[in-house]
Amino acid sequence: MKYFLIAGEASGDALAASLMQGILVEDPKAEFQYWGGDAMQKIAPGLLQHYKDITIMGFVEVLMRIREVFGNLKRCQSHVLAFNPDVLILVDYPGFNLRMAKFGKENGIKTCYYIAPKIWAWNEKRGYKIEKYVDLLLLIFPFEPNYFKKWKVNSVYVGNPLVQQAKQTFPRPGFLEEIGADKYKPIIALLPGSRKQEVKRMLPPMLSLANDLPEYQFLIAGAPGLEKSFYEEWLNPTVNIVFGETAQILKHATAAVVCSGTASLETAIMGVPQVCGYAAHPISYNIAIRVVKVKYVSLVNLNLDRLAINELVQKDYTKAHLLEELIQILPGGSKLEKMRGDYAELSALFGDENAGLKGAQEIQKLIKA
Repeated sequence: MKYFLIAGEASGDALAASLMQGILVEDPKAEFQYWGGDAMQKIAPGLLQHYKDITIMGFVEVLMRIREVFGNLKRCQSHVLAFNPDVLILVDYPGFNLRMAKFGKENGIKTCYYIAPKIWAWNEKRGYKIEKYVDLLLLIFPFEPNYFKKWKVNSVYVGNPLVQQAKQTFPRPGFLEEIGADKYKPIIALLPGSRKQEVKRMLPPMLSLANDLPEYQFLIAGAPGLEKSFYEEWLNPTVNIVFGETAQILKHATAAVVCSGTASLETAIMGVPQVCGYAAHPISYNIAIRVVKVKYVSLVNLNLDRLAINELVQKDYTKAHLLEELIQILPGGSKLEKMRGDYAELSALFGDENAGLKGAQEIQKLIKA
């Protein structure tokens, strides 16, 4: 069978890779073509466009580059038609991928959406597009099946691939020596996001913590879609950066400071105490607060449906607030035990389903239907 996948950012690349692994178990002769990234390339050949060259984030940024967005859509559509897949698999990235879902439907291609558009958070009208253009919707958050009952769409909860990743990841002996870190000094992991706009806003306040906590070493998890040269202006002898090893960084970390998003959930499932925050372009943020209808920005809080971890958003995302929250989750901190209890409850919610394999099995049913 032939599978065309589209993932538009680092988190989608990783999630798509886990799904491709599952597909190869169910269909060892699978042929892939995709828009994605390095994680998908490690599973199988077929990369046509790397996400790092097309990712645009934020209302303002998208409007400024709208011609580029539509040019990318046309190129992607031509790639899909040329490959003529048995199924088109769309991974997150809804602004782009819902348009591709429509294109797939109009051209008689079965369409699967993996990582549902977050219509429970904003732009609920997209639910009508999902009903009309998506043949199979694969869900990864425990609260989503109940929400999507209101829509006429074939949806299935398959579990979350981060759970399997956490179970299969163990601290690698010699890792700290490999990366030039001090094996005797505890680590605070910094996960400032995967896009340039995020990193520019998130990383400087994170790094400012180093002067107040000299007993710790700070380790940046570099985004796979960005070059080391992009980070150079912020690096110094007391700060290290490592690419492609986020899971190992977290496994060795005492705590983490994290950009809200998939990284926040990954950190929680890995069991690492965290401070979570987010800062956006002021115009994008002002638009977002008028259209986003969820109570929380962290996927940890959204899934637990309560404020389990404090969220430092926009004007609250400052060094002073970061330091205050961080001290409370370090060893001996007043919030550490509560956070561990919340993490245990979160893990129980997700269960231990192999999301990539179950998703692949549902895709086989769709192809054969």
